[in-house]
Amino acid sequence: MIIKNKEFRKLKEAHAKELLYFLLDNVNDEFSIVCALEGIKFEPKLPEHIISAYKDIIIFVLANYTLSTAKIEDDNLIFEAGFGEENFGSVVTVPIGNIIQILQYETPLFINPAATLPKPKEEKPKNPFAANPRNKKFMSE
Repeated sequence: MIIKNKEFRKLKEAHAKELLYFLLDNVNDEFSIVCALEGIKFEPKLPEHIISAYKDIIIFVLANYTLSTAKIEDDNLIFEAGFGEENFGSVVTVPIGNIIQILQYETPLFINPAATLPKPKEEKPKNPFAANPRNKKFMSE
């Protein structure tokens, strides 16, 4: 399945990043992002009664103040937003690879089905000591 392909994921992430740069630099109008919640950081952390209202997917509308604070750093979209009835303020860091959709006025501009899949685990570096067959006698099975 292509959405599991590492190169496909990189391509979709690069496309999302380019579109976000375009929207932030050239279009002074609100847009929304639909994201996989896992891996998104809130600083300060959202109170439990607010974060528990969200499940696996979260939608952010970047408009007004939130849009004015939005920026891209490395592979993250960062912005300030208010949550819940009390408008609890938090800086949100969204890994661009978590973005499932980018919309403007309900029109999809970008869709990334790979963002809904679990993130691949990074391979741990192999032990160079274990790579030498003569060292096997020193290693436990």
